[in-house]
Amino acid sequence: MKSKIPDNVVYSAEEGFNANILPYATNVGAPVIRVDDVVSWKSRGIDNVNKELGNKFNELRIQYQKLMEEYEWNELVYSAKFSFEPVIGEIYHLYRDANGVNFLSLIGPQEWNREHIGTFKLNSDKKWILLKAQNSAIY
Repeated sequence: MKSKIPDNVVYSAEEGFNANILPYATNVGAPVIRVDDVVSWKSRGIDNVNKELGNKFNELRIQYQKLMEEYEWNELVYSAKFSFEPVIGEIYHLYRDANGVNFLSLIGPQEWNREHIGTFKLNSDKKWILLKAQNSAIY
């Protein structure tokens, strides 16, 4: 007959007495094992990361919109008609003539009765910086 081992003794045929290597308590006097609530920790972490990534995405979206607007204004000025070489740092005004053709001029809108589109300054990178637009929409 097989010898009976009491229930409160941890014994296995393969490992022998192995209570000291088990990842859980094996007797009544052992400390209580509590499972951490990692689900709420994960959900808080996911919420925080999603907020941070959402904020970064919105910042990038705003930067992209500004970049595209800057590109469109530069495209508009460079496609305009002018017969002089613009000087870096000088202020120029973009107008539309009666035929709908855009042209660049040094004459300000208060000195001339033409349809004024915007006021620009040429920077050292040959990029047109919008100083004042007649309307918020790009023509």
